Amino acid sequence: MPPTKRVVKKSMPSKSVAPAPRAKTSTRNATPKTPVAVQVAPITPDEARTQLRALAMNLWWSWNEIAQRPFAALDPVLWHATKHSPLSVLAYSGPATLSAACEEPGFRTALINARAALTAAMESKSWWDQTCAAQHPHACIAYFCSEYAIHESVQQYSGGLGVLAGDHLKSASDLGIPLVAVGLYYRHGYYLQQFGADGSTKVLYPVYDRGTMPIVDTGVVIECLIGGTSGGNHSGSSLVRAKVLRMDVGRTKVYLLDADLAENRPEDRALTEGLYKGEPHLRMRQQVLLGVGGMLALRALGITPSKIHLNEGHAAFAALEMLSEFRAKGMSHADAVQSVRARTVFTTHTPVAAGHDRYGMDMLCHELAWVLAKGGISRLELESLAREHPEDAKEPACMTVLCLRLAAKVNAVAKLHGEVSRQMWKSVYGVKRAKVSATDVPIEHVTNGIHTATWLDPRAKTFWNSACGFDPCANTPRNRGWKRAINADPAAFWQLRATLRGSLVRFARERLARASQRRGEDPSGINASATMLDPDALTIGFARRFATYKRAPLIFHDLARLAKIVDNAKRPVQFVFAGKAHPRDLGGQEHAQQVFEMTRHPSLRGKVVLIEEYDMEVGRALVSGCDVWLNNPIRPHEASGTSGMKAPPHGGLNCSILDGWWPEGFKDSGVDGTGAIANGWCIGSAVDEGFNEADAHGAAVARDTRDATKLYALLEKQIVPEFYDRGRDELPRKWIKRALTSAATIPDFFSTHRMVSEYTQRCYLA
Repeated sequence: MPPTKRVVKKSMPSKSVAPAPRAKTSTRNATPKTPVAVQVAPITPDEARTQLRALAMNLWWSWNEIAQRPFAALDPVLWHATKHSPLSVLAYSGPATLSAACEEPGFRTALINARAALTAAMESKSWWDQTCAAQHPHACIAYFCSEYAIHESVQQYSGGLGVLAGDHLKSASDLGIPLVAVGLYYRHGYYLQQFGADGSTKVLYPVYDRGTMPIVDTGVVIECLIGGTSGGNHSGSSLVRAKVLRMDVGRTKVYLLDADLAENRPEDRALTEGLYKGEPHLRMRQQVLLGVGGMLALRALGITPSKIHLNEGHAAFAALEMLSEFRAKGMSHADAVQSVRARTVFTTHTPVAAGHDRYGMDMLCHELAWVLAKGGISRLELESLAREHPEDAKEPACMTVLCLRLAAKVNAVAKLHGEVSRQMWKSVYGVKRAKVSATDVPIEHVTNGIHTATWLDPRAKTFWNSACGFDPCANTPRNRGWKRAINADPAAFWQLRATLRGSLVRFARERLARASQRRGEDPSGINASATMLDPDALTIGFARRFATYKRAPLIFHDLARLAKIVDNAKRPVQFVFAGKAHPRDLGGQEHAQQVFEMTRHPSLRGKVVLIEEYDMEVGRALVSGCDVWLNNPIRPHEASGTSGMKAPPHGGLNCSILDGWWPEGFKDSGVDGTGAIANGWCIGSAVDEGFNEADAHGAAVARDTRDATKLYALLEKQIVPEFYDRGRDELPRKWIKRALTSAATIPDFFSTHRMVSEYTQRCYLA
């Protein structure tokens, strides 16, 4: 009797977008000063609504401004109020609004151009078509992840893991990689963050209207048995039904399982209630639905992946389900394990032992009973796969260990993280003797990147294209055009920086005033929030998850010294913070509260601000507008970090501990013998200062004092002077040279186009 059952309902046909007619272009007039009117065909409101909806249903618009333009033109106020949600704008736009828009030639042109651009992108010949398709006609990669950050209006992510996954999917689309993604649909998303008057974190769980998201019901429903006993007894089992939903992310399709169905038990409906919510038992059952249910969904959809890519250990049970299938076909355990390994890629993201999910073996066997029974997998065999030390009867199962044992291709997300991971997991590979080096552990690294088109401000994109003659968002694995950034005109570049910084200040003021108003402050308090920050001052940003190892409050270690730095009338410095802690991470919330309290400190007020509700929109504003991106984690606790990669394409500079990706990105002055200026700053050295979470209090204080002192010295002796030392032309020439060096050396390599092509060549096709 099979442990799982799938029910396939009739699929709902998706509507394709018809090729849009090209706008008529005018010929150049002999007298350039006399413009020739462009004739744009009229369109009815109903036709406009139909075309706008078709455009909105493919999230390609989320990283292509040309496709956002008609929605912003339809109702600019709604566009901003709905977190730039095309479907929400359409839902709230009545006939009068559409009629008025259709009378505007500019709106009609924007709609025509957007549809034409989408059609051209979907039909263009990709890197995959040109280099890999002929040799690998049946390749299909199934990418599993617990969260996806595609756009701020689609709240299905918590932080860096989801942002990386979303960028991965977009690059797969741009490069044409035959990849589908699998995840869960969360009706609460992660959570909305507010700060109380005392800086305490308030956690809000909204229920999102799926109708405002570009998600369609495929018509497929899967049934996944979770729980029971390996002896075939249904006692304690739960038949969880889940709809299979779909998001189109350019050419990439994302399938999301939704268990919030009336026929499910309340505890089963909670499986897709929210992201990273609940006790370990609930979280483990979510992971069964993600991995096992995800594989069932692919089969129900008729998709047979040539490789599965497990992005973090949350998706480990996908590989176990594959193992069970092979065993059910009569394979021996050893042969089945090897077959699964040959088809599985695993990426680990966590350099801290406590960050890896572990569950009791009894609970694991209970929740996976039907998967184990189907494949005849014994408890002993499961223990040999899921325990770091299988012989230790008291050791819990580890999701990461299960992935390591079932994947032939395993990678960390930065070079340093690879070194840490090989040391951390050497016992899994039998490296126990002192004479055997951890370098023998088969964990490689594929350094993370960013999807440049998602994060690059359109004004910066225009600048690089016009000033240096290259497309900063070219759909190729590497973009050598960035080398030309070093030749940009200093004055034009400095004007770009002033523009982007000014936009950040306006954005921050609006958010700060809104938060003040929500807290019930009087008009003077709201006005004070609305006038904070100086658009001409050196602006330093810190935005990331408020985990304690990231040390958000480090800059406040010596308040007197910091006050002298920021409160200089001739050389002012200001800090913009943003971040979220996990709802149960009290230490992280305490760090957020400390930062909040510093924004109220008399010597820092108006010079240090904290923006609540850190999402993709806030992230884009900060990485584009900040002059310096600050990163000061405890080395080597940062696996990679990608936020700092987003500043250089905007002319921003990194000041960071040599952790995560920065040891690979930082280029010191004169290292190549040319005397070239450095592309940023490093805080301290590359010497590891301990990897023990249980450091004695005195040692931790000494470490923080040392790092804070080095950071203050950098600010006083290099960063602030370089920003304000200017010649007769009022240009900070040394700063500009450093910033252009950063742009010329970082964006080319640290992109998901390079990263995904590397996965393709080294893992997917190997």
